[in-house]
Amino acid sequence: MLSLKFIQENRETVIRKLAIKNFDATGLVEQIGLLDDQRKNLQKEADDKSAEMNALSKQVGILMQAGKKEEAEEVKSRAARLKETIATLNGQHAGTLAALNDLIVRLPNLPHDSVPPGKGAQDNEIVKVSDAIPLHEEGQLPHWELARKYNLIDFELGVKITGAGFPVYKGAGAKLQRALIAFFLEENIRAGYEEIMPPLVVNEESGFGTGQLPDKEGQMYYVPEDKLYLIPTAEVPVTNLYRDVILDAEELPVKNTAYTACFRREAGSYGKEVRGLNRLHQFDKVEIVHVAHPGASYQALESMVRHVESLLVKLELPYRVVKLCGGDMSFTSALTYDFEVYSKAQDRWLEVSSVSNFEEFQANRLKLRFKSKSDKKPTTAHTLNGSALALPRVVAALLENNQTPEGIRLPGVLRPFMGTDIIQ
Repeated sequence: MLSLKFIQENRETVIRKLAIKNFDATGLVEQIGLLDDQRKNLQKEADDKSAEMNALSKQVGILMQAGKKEEAEEVKSRAARLKETIATLNGQHAGTLAALNDLIVRLPNLPHDSVPPGKGAQDNEIVKVSDAIPLHEEGQLPHWELARKYNLIDFELGVKITGAGFPVYKGAGAKLQRALIAFFLEENIRAGYEEIMPPLVVNEESGFGTGQLPDKEGQMYYVPEDKLYLIPTAEVPVTNLYRDVILDAEELPVKNTAYTACFRREAGSYGKEVRGLNRLHQFDKVEIVHVAHPGASYQALESMVRHVESLLVKLELPYRVVKLCGGDMSFTSALTYDFEVYSKAQDRWLEVSSVSNFEEFQANRLKLRFKSKSDKKPTTAHTLNGSALALPRVVAALLENNQTPEGIRLPGVLRPFMGTDIIQ
């Protein structure tokens, strides 16, 4: 979240930059200013009353020593009334502070200066397209038909067991999932990421720390009896490893990777846009997370982008890199690059990764800081994360782009994991 100090000192900047995200912050910033003034006044009044009460307490002792018991009792009564007033003021201050924090967390992160304006995906900036984008050919089967033809994924059985958006992977389809997970993890570890195996459910504090709460509460599955949320991405538990932590500056950057199942309640319309693996409620994903020094976080972002790109190159998938415009960015992000792979049979681009720098937005919520031996005070870190990679649309593109009359040809990097070069 944005700090109160930053908001108060940069009101016009906050309003102007959030307008790039199509968020009108004018009213919220004004309310925050008014509540902050009220909080300061209550604090000053409480401090003044406390000083007055302390002076009266000293006066009681002096009067008692002088034998002026009746006067001492009168002063003591005044002090008691002041104590009640102070308690009331402290309660009002706490309520005002809570209301102030509730307003602050409703402000999205500010976009980086390089973020293009725009309202949605149509306004995103394409920054790179790989070579040799295949041509769409009539008669090519979409992945949901290929999955049925080669008995890889059973969507209907998933509906029977759970509901739409929960597919069952079978045989070579299940093995392909496992192969991709192993490939992504091994590549990430080779790039210096430490593997983590986190819980798949988190508490409210964790959801708040990474910004899913309160912004995306309706998109997460919730277990009310235990007040726990099923994770929408490994970003949530992995980043929360560092909640309320002060790292040694020498430890930075911290780099983690994790494979998890992910759960999202997001609803989709009917049709090919969300058919098959295009949009699921449960899916597998491998994540990379960075905790970086503020002065090095954008270098870290570029390194993450290069790493995700290398995965797609090794999978021999046609891809493009897109810089998200303000209107298509998440609540928490300062700058996001999306990776999309081309689906030959569907003749469309499918998002498979988002790589984002959150700067200090998450770290402020997490109270994630770092400190060197020479520093007097700790400094807020920057956090970043990216998908490396999300499996469903990668699988969709692999099946569709590699279909041949003999079967599904596998890219070379997956053959050692699959034990074959073709799915038949």
